[in-house]
Amino acid sequence: MVKIITARPQQLQIVREIALVTWPHTFGEILSPPQIDYMLDMMYSPAALQQQTAEKGHVFLLADVDGIFGGFAAYELNYKQQPVSKLHKIYILPAMQGKQVGKALIHEVARIAREAGMQRLSLNVNRHNKATGFYERIGFSKTGEEDIDIGNGFVMNDTIMEMPL
Repeated sequence: MVKIITARPQQLQIVREIALVTWPHTFGEILSPPQIDYMLDMMYSPAALQQQTAEKGHVFLLADVDGIFGGFAAYELNYKQQPVSKLHKIYILPAMQGKQVGKALIHEVARIAREAGMQRLSLNVNRHNKATGFYERIGFSKTGEEDIDIGNGFVMNDTIMEMPL
């Protein structure tokens, strides 16, 4: 059974640990090892995680699967002062994929967003990420593309996807 909880500040280390396992698996065939390392440090260092929660208003959820944290999601309400909830991150441990963990996390973010009066749930996904099909199956559709310069000579080539709430 999957139970979703809001991560407490001391649990952000669990988020980092899950990211360190999932990123090479998820992006190993898409991004270079130096870009993976750069992005992991940029987004999942303890200081970066603290900044995301304390300054940017990101909320992290952890998926507890029978006593094991198998994945996480991070979202923000009122993204860019719009009635949109932005799903900034969602990663599931490889061993937990296919066990409804991602679906449970997205459904919880959607529930929270609906209750807060949001109209859409939005996310960015790498154009070559196989997860695009998963997002489409649960109700997201492609609404655009963007290339984001993240520094150090690296660019994120993303598809923008949205789901009505």
